[in-house]
Amino acid sequence: MRSFNRCLIKALLAASSIIFFCEYLMYYVVLLQCRWPDLDHGKIDPGITLTDMEDTTPVKVMFLSDTHLLGSLNGHWFDKLRREWQMYRVFQTTMTIHKPEVVFVLGDIFDEGLWCSAAEFNRYVTRFNSLFYVPKSTRIYVVAGNHDMGFHYKIIPYLNQRFVNGMKAPNVRKISIRGNHFVLLNSMALEGDGCFLCRPTEIALDRIAKQLQCTKGIGSCKVNDILKQYSRPIILQHYPMYRESDEICHELDEAPPQLKDVKFRERWECLSKEASEQLLDVLKPRLVVAGHTHHGCRRIHRDNTLEFTVPSFSWRNKNNPSFLMGVFTPNNYAVSKCYMPLETTMIGIYVLGIISIVIYLVLQNRKIFFRYRFAKLICERP
Repeated sequence: MRSFNRCLIKALLAASSIIFFCEYLMYYVVLLQCRWPDLDHGKIDPGITLTDMEDTTPVKVMFLSDTHLLGSLNGHWFDKLRREWQMYRVFQTTMTIHKPEVVFVLGDIFDEGLWCSAAEFNRYVTRFNSLFYVPKSTRIYVVAGNHDMGFHYKIIPYLNQRFVNGMKAPNVRKISIRGNHFVLLNSMALEGDGCFLCRPTEIALDRIAKQLQCTKGIGSCKVNDILKQYSRPIILQHYPMYRESDEICHELDEAPPQLKDVKFRERWECLSKEASEQLLDVLKPRLVVAGHTHHGCRRIHRDNTLEFTVPSFSWRNKNNPSFLMGVFTPNNYAVSKCYMPLETTMIGIYVLGIISIVIYLVLQNRKIFFRYRFAKLICERP
């Protein structure tokens, strides 16, 4: 009996070690392999003149998207617990190891933001702030996604204002950090139909464009319209720019083959062609980062404007999630992709570990049983 207890204790210790590795240590093992990208001095924009800024340290930025925190309608409690723990561990491990200065979350933060009650929405906000807590040295900003307030045709002023107030996320926002200008947009406000959401968004975009032009020395400008440093902006939004499908995407986290050639619907899977061209014309960005499709993509627009589509941050939507790590100066930038642990790998470790423990217990139990039988036979001999 004592030998069996020892075997059982060893099996429990082995099971605890597997759980500790899969639910905690694995995240460090995988995320330690990520690195902040190095700036390529050969890619410096010669058209940008740097002013005498006090601090020219590159800005380190983390981009993630589509967390889809589950709600009460479609979310099973265990699924919710599992997915939120995984996202929490990746995010907090990244904060510990890589210490980004800024984090941008590119929409679809909530899975049921457009259906939930006011009370549940407040609980949503509290959960998000708990899961994606950042230290005082890091700032976090979000943009709205269609799951947060609905597609354009479903958005009412109440849903829009609830998200704006709860997440401190206006429909258009310019964030300037050491001469780098990040323009955050509500993709559903880019329909161009003059709605209560769209017209103010167009006015705000024109104001930002004017500030950038004035800083560059173009046009008749007031002092308040001139920024400290000109640089081509970075557009951050939920929808990707217009493209026909994911067929052009060639990434490790790209869409599966059966989805790659499925045609995108404008204003549903991507921005309209008209809105995309307008953004490129008005803001002249150097980089666009978006989410929404749940799969990774990279493409080049005109004027050498690079666009990244960031896959879903949740394992519920992707077996191999990832996020972006970017380093920015006013006249240069570099972006790299950080891959998170594969869920199939984690499941494989659990299955292999459980099978090994069961085999160990069976073999040890048989050994103990035969020893017991042998001892009993010896004792029964006359």
